[in-house]
Amino acid sequence: MGDVPDPAADRRGQLAAGRAAADVRRGEGPGVTRRPAGWPTYLVLALFAAGSLFPLLWTAIAASVTSTRLAQSPPPFWFGGNLLRNLRIAWTDAALGTALLNTTVVAGTVAAGTVLFATLAGFAFARLRFRGRNGLLVVVIATMTVPPQLSVVPLYLLIAELGWTDRLQAVIMPALASAFGVFFMRQYLVQALPAELVEAARVDGAGTWRVLWHVVFPAARPAMAVLAMLTFVMAWNDFFWPVIALTQSGSPTVQVALAGLGRGYVPDQAVVMAGALLGTLPLLLVFVVLGRQIVGGIMQGAVKG
Repeated sequence: MGDVPDPAADRRGQLAAGRAAADVRRGEGPGVTRRPAGWPTYLVLALFAAGSLFPLLWTAIAASVTSTRLAQSPPPFWFGGNLLRNLRIAWTDAALGTALLNTTVVAGTVAAGTVLFATLAGFAFARLRFRGRNGLLVVVIATMTVPPQLSVVPLYLLIAELGWTDRLQAVIMPALASAFGVFFMRQYLVQALPAELVEAARVDGAGTWRVLWHVVFPAARPAMAVLAMLTFVMAWNDFFWPVIALTQSGSPTVQVALAGLGRGYVPDQAVVMAGALLGTLPLLLVFVVLGRQIVGGIMQGAVKG
């Protein structure tokens, strides 16, 4: 009498195969060998890191001197004694407390919404089969070629009709969906999410939402962290649309508030640099929080399955 096939064993085998393939793509598993980097690699990385950190260091130096010293030649290359004074003036004159809170709400909401919608759409384009999928993906990618300046007038008319002028939702709502985010997540999930893993989860009786929660989101976590950081930085640094939509001074973002520091007949450039330093510190905090996931996503994308 022949052996009777065991469906449960087959499903477990498919799950194990899918997870093994995902581990290999992440640079893990028994079949992957890691080679330690030599000192030339660390030297090059140290030089690049020093070059990347120098602008931030010089911003802090410029914020710690007087405007007169900053205008002299050669410029200062070491800290002065006016850092706390300049920071206090920038904080007060630009109302940076309110601006930082507003920008945190805007950038955080935009980043969270973009990551969620881009992951859902990216999974649909990567692993679901539906009519017109390729054509719709082409349309999404084509929207990235349209300059955002072309939509400023109709977008402003729309938010004015909705009564959102000088409100944060005028900046948040148009940025919740990102064509770049959809394309980025689609390309990542095509490589990092094996079709066998999704099919094995469906064979086990998992619905679409359960597949998303237990399979797609864990596999896409590094890319979601990268997209969240990129979106947060872009939303934090955005100036063009907020300065149009937030026409009054009641709810400015950081970039709009910092623009006010440079106005006047003789602007205090040291105070401007102090404000720029305060506006940069939250971005460093975001990178520290998401840095491990970002590095993991880069390393995973560099491994060939």
